[in-house]
Amino acid sequence: MNLIFESAFALARTIRAKQVSSEEMVRACIGRIEDVNPRLNAVVQLPAESAIRQAREADQSLARGEVKGPLHGVPFTLKDSIETRGIISTGGTEGRAHFVPSQDAVVVERLRRAGAIVLGKTNCPEMGWAWEADNLIYGRTNNPYDLQLSPGGSSGGESAMIAAGGSPFGLGSDAGGSVRFPAHCTGIAAIKPTSGRAPRTGHFPGPGGMLDSLWQIGPLARYVEDLALLLPIISGVDGQDTAVVPAPLGDPVAVDPHRLRVAFHTDHGIQTPSGEIAETVRKAAAALAEGGIQVEEARPGVMDQTYEIYFGLFTADGGAGLESVLQMAGTTRVHPLMQRVLDLQRAGVNSMAQFSTLVGRWDAYRREMLAFMSSYDALLCPVCSFAGMVHGSTYDRLPCFSYTMAANLTGWPAAVVRAGSTSSGLPIGVQIIAAPWREDVALAIAQVLQDALGGWQPPPL
Repeated sequence: MNLIFESAFALARTIRAKQVSSEEMVRACIGRIEDVNPRLNAVVQLPAESAIRQAREADQSLARGEVKGPLHGVPFTLKDSIETRGIISTGGTEGRAHFVPSQDAVVVERLRRAGAIVLGKTNCPEMGWAWEADNLIYGRTNNPYDLQLSPGGSSGGESAMIAAGGSPFGLGSDAGGSVRFPAHCTGIAAIKPTSGRAPRTGHFPGPGGMLDSLWQIGPLARYVEDLALLLPIISGVDGQDTAVVPAPLGDPVAVDPHRLRVAFHTDHGIQTPSGEIAETVRKAAAALAEGGIQVEEARPGVMDQTYEIYFGLFTADGGAGLESVLQMAGTTRVHPLMQRVLDLQRAGVNSMAQFSTLVGRWDAYRREMLAFMSSYDALLCPVCSFAGMVHGSTYDRLPCFSYTMAANLTGWPAAVVRAGSTSSGLPIGVQIIAAPWREDVALAIAQVLQDALGGWQPPPL
């Protein structure tokens, strides 16, 4: 059994059966991180002694017959924008370079209660505002499949280390594709839950504001089964994040694939994907059809408005909100990627009348998307128009990310799973967008694709 490449589900079961100790698992992950991190620069805080101490405590509890929860003794990492008690949590911005939270984010607290052990914090761009992981504090993170490329972002450090075997699972956050795009770049699985599913209390920047519904915290892992394990643990009302609602969460195992209807498209009318991306989506659609799922090629007519609406919302306040958060953080010098964000926002400022019109278009977009989905259970499509993220290129190719932006505008759940590779060996993921609150459907389809097409594959490290 190669511990570093096992699923969290399998590891939890093995630890409970006392076939391996939590301390062995934690030490194996620490060893892997120490081996690959000099090349990846993915883990930015590694509280090894604390993790080993907690693992020993987990083993001692188990010896007494006490099981803390479904993740008893299993280690995990998480994006640096999600706060952790006693561990530096910078959010990638210099004003917080030495900030140590006094308490965990709610999702971290819930994972700890389930028995999981915080292993380390992973790299992200400044305040999460880039589709790659690079900042002035820690520098840039590299892709384990090609060290000259980025693993994507903003949860790029997380995806890189999970793909490389340093952590069985982790947490990221997603406002435009930030758990799904890095999963695509590194060949792992991830899901952005429905807006209102999981609390964001303890994330930096925090929830609230007019665009609050655009983003969520979501899990990343090498295997789809782990996403299904993690989602119920982190979900549910916390009494602090006002957007979270007590919506039922279905079990993907209970979903009958033969009763599902899936629409797919390879081009949404904004940025035509590479031939390899399009072919991978078609291969995934064929795999679903061979598995007994009803599949047809179709796309919502309104999808070609995705980027225009998203970009309009993204720049509407002229950067005032972002500048305020930077000021509150005490940041006086920003990374070049953050400067590009601010420049774009200042240039795109809207009047109140323009913003009101834009919000009306956004509402119409969501209505038309819902109308389309009345005939389908899910939508299969690219994650992005390309594979292989060049360092520093986020703001040279923004329309390419509009495939993931669609699920942020609607607030719907969207999962990613590896379905193929480029000719040079880079992973290619596909995206499964489901109707609101139907994470179970998205994950059930992702599981079918993982089983049929192989899912995650070890990187050449």
